[in-house]
Amino acid sequence: MSSAHEKQKITRAASVVGLATLASRIGGFIRDMVIAYYFGTQASADSFFVAFRIPNLLRRLFAEGTLTIAFIPVFTEVLQRKGKEEAFLLARSTYGVLALALLLVSVLGVVFAEQVVGIVAMGFEKESQAFSLSVYLTRICFPYIFFISLVALAGGVLNSMGHFFAPASAPVLLNICIIGSAVALAPLVDPQVLSLALGVILGGICQLALQIPYLRQKGVPLTPNLNLKNPALRRVGRLMGPAAFGAAVYQITVLMNTMLASYLPSGSVSYLYYADRLIQFPLGIFAIALSTAVLPSLSRQAAQDDQKGMMETMGYALRLTLFINLPAMVGLIVLAEPVVSLLFSRGEFSHKSAWATAQALMAYGLGLWAIAGTRSVVSAFYALKDTKTPVKVAAVCLLINLGFSLALMRPLAHVGLALATSISAMANLGGLVYLLRRKVGPMGGRRIMDSLWRMTLASGFMGVIIYIMAYWIVWGAQESVTQQVVRPLAAVFAGIIVYMVSARLLGSSEIKSLLNLFMGRLGKKA
Repeated sequence: MSSAHEKQKITRAASVVGLATLASRIGGFIRDMVIAYYFGTQASADSFFVAFRIPNLLRRLFAEGTLTIAFIPVFTEVLQRKGKEEAFLLARSTYGVLALALLLVSVLGVVFAEQVVGIVAMGFEKESQAFSLSVYLTRICFPYIFFISLVALAGGVLNSMGHFFAPASAPVLLNICIIGSAVALAPLVDPQVLSLALGVILGGICQLALQIPYLRQKGVPLTPNLNLKNPALRRVGRLMGPAAFGAAVYQITVLMNTMLASYLPSGSVSYLYYADRLIQFPLGIFAIALSTAVLPSLSRQAAQDDQKGMMETMGYALRLTLFINLPAMVGLIVLAEPVVSLLFSRGEFSHKSAWATAQALMAYGLGLWAIAGTRSVVSAFYALKDTKTPVKVAAVCLLINLGFSLALMRPLAHVGLALATSISAMANLGGLVYLLRRKVGPMGGRRIMDSLWRMTLASGFMGVIIYIMAYWIVWGAQESVTQQVVRPLAAVFAGIIVYMVSARLLGSSEIKSLLNLFMGRLGKKA
């Protein structure tokens, strides 16, 4: 398969995943707006975010962080070289082993919830209401890891077979379930925040149910198999070891921020949560979508020993990632406070909460481009079945993060923790790019740098325009709806137009790829 065709497949798949993720992220914002309205940044919200973060951490550790990156390259190779029957046998064996392991983890999590919360939120006093509530909610949320990890396995199978929509759309159901539970159950349960935990469990069940018709459509058997002697399963297991450690390093970073934030004034955990949710919006729409789309392509090229094609594909993915996330970084930094106020400032979410969250968002935003780029570069290592190198780099960056967190949290409070995350993300990307180039060869550095100055210049033009629209132009009374709603939305849309036009005039090849894809789809519809 030609490199050009792989690029078309990646762009097409990324657009499908990106659109599905866009719907999910919009639903996620509505979900967070509902949570902010009912619970704001009060202690019960902190307790839920601690409880929900624990199964989410394990989800990324067992599912996206470990299983997917170990499973897809092996499954793709078996599918390419031995056919569907052997590949489906690998999927069934992985399903059987994973289900048993997850069931055990879920039971242990419920039994030892108090000890787990004691580690995750060390700053909560053990006799406090916040600690007791966190333990209670953790016991409710913990089985979510069982359902969502099986969703990740189903997604790995479907992605390897060229289907991306169902796995990318699954989080929409989680948002719907949490929103529905908050609105319908909050007045009926005590404490009211229990409604959110019940929504999490219901969302996990619905996400798994969504994958089943698409697996049947592809002919994938749904019956588990416990054949531990399957050599392909053993290869997945060998890859999962270092991959789990690598994912653990990243999740320890997230966990460490939560632990350190629990020592800061009340609300700090929530400030970081809401800011991180906004950062995840551009990451999910394109960076995660592109890394999801590029891994099967890189795995196919690795199975064919096409290293030159791999690096060309890798460079293309990195350029597209930066093309979207550089202007997103500028936009989030410039519009941090009006965007946070627009989305969350109602009900229990005060102006003080909005400003504190906006400060965290600006600090996280500085590292957005690096976090996004890392996701694409790591996919190349996983396609080569090298899960050790990302682990070593991540471990070094964990120490960098810890050092900067401890140095900055005293003078900058929660903002220092967010800033430390950005600094370590930049170090992570730099280290991975350097080592990948040494391992495989050039990935088109000159072309990346040529594209980078065009993106940076276009992002600068965009930043000036949205700053003028958001802060200089008078839109009416200070507290008017026009001031609070129309102004930031108008600045966002104007920024998108300015960036696209600027990139086009500067001769950006990335915008041409996106426009060709869009025009091609319009042509097919016509």
